[in-house]
Amino acid sequence: MQKIAIAAAIALMVASEPLFAHGDGARAKKPVDSSNAEQKPFGIAGDPKLAKRTMKITMNDTMRFSPAALTIKRGETLRIVAHNSGKVLHEMILGTEDELAKHAELMRKFPDMEHDEPHMVHVKPGHTEDMVWTFNQPGEFRFACLIPGHYEAGMVGKIIVE
Repeated sequence: MQKIAIAAAIALMVASEPLFAHGDGARAKKPVDSSNAEQKPFGIAGDPKLAKRTMKITMNDTMRFSPAALTIKRGETLRIVAHNSGKVLHEMILGTEDELAKHAELMRKFPDMEHDEPHMVHVKPGHTEDMVWTFNQPGEFRFACLIPGHYEAGMVGKIIVE
């Protein structure tokens, strides 16, 4: 009976893998409808047709982003191309320093938590994902990888919106 229970538990875990956002990063990102986007303190989902500039950010297994800082003009819609040059899953999440710290704490408690927001991309090793964001609020903001252990290792970048 115990062998059947163990086999059932393993089968359930394997079958439910696609439900987890951090499984292998293979879930398809749905297109963003910027017409009903939610305003955040650091901006709003952007219309890809309005992106005038593209910025490539590389993530790697030394738990760093390159470049680690961006300067953006207020009102600019930017296409961010996040490339994972490492061998483990990474993500790039935009936010305020406080929001990211709270989200990182939540991720430590619930590492398989699902989330699919326009200001988040999960990038499996060797792949690239992009997001389009309009930075319509001035200030200093952050981007980070909130996979447990990555944020704590310093996988954080800075965005200055002038």
